[in-house]
Amino acid sequence: MKSIPNHLAIIIDGNRRWAKKRGLYSFEGHKKGFDNMVRIGEWCLKKGVKILTLYCFSTENWNRSKAEVSYLMRLLAKGLSKKNIEKFNKDGVKVQVIGQRERLPKFLQKAIKTAEEKTKNNKRGVLNLAISYGGRAEIVEAVKKIKGPITEKAINDNLWTAGLPDPDLIIRTSGEQRLSNFLTWQSVYSELYFPKKYWPEFTEKDLEKAFENYSLRQRRFGN
Repeated sequence: MKSIPNHLAIIIDGNRRWAKKRGLYSFEGHKKGFDNMVRIGEWCLKKGVKILTLYCFSTENWNRSKAEVSYLMRLLAKGLSKKNIEKFNKDGVKVQVIGQRERLPKFLQKAIKTAEEKTKNNKRGVLNLAISYGGRAEIVEAVKKIKGPITEKAINDNLWTAGLPDPDLIIRTSGEQRLSNFLTWQSVYSELYFPKKYWPEFTEKDLEKAFENYSLRQRRFGN
């Protein structure tokens, strides 16, 4: 029987290379990648994934051109539009954003606040959007908030993902085989899967293959 990860995390990679390969502008790759985020989210919900965490924009991505960053910020805000919030509510999905919110433009901060407030009572699934996210930054911020002894539990309780289980499976598209500062603390016992396809061309069939591969893994957690 195929195992479905309770918490699936995906490093969205290859939008720009997908566009370049086709002689398109990088913005078109990002738009195609955004559309695929929507599709994959629907597939995951249908297949029984309870928590989906998507690495949308890293702390290092701020080093990209102002035009590209601006486009990505607007694209992410579009994903949290009133129309999409209505769909999240219809599907029973709770939306959360993890990352350095203070660095985001005001319009995106406002969209995030609205989406989180409007979907906070949904129980069917959780969608985590990692925006201006960095695993090391997350750990540093968690440690700063701890008042008493620094223990694993204390750090867990102060992470941006506090209250959520660690990811069972992390997928990174495009063939790159590294985590790139993603869920640094939470990924210690996650299964890793690195398909070669760029994110815009990653399909439901590819997701099925990832789950089939995950089903063959023996998760011993050091035992």
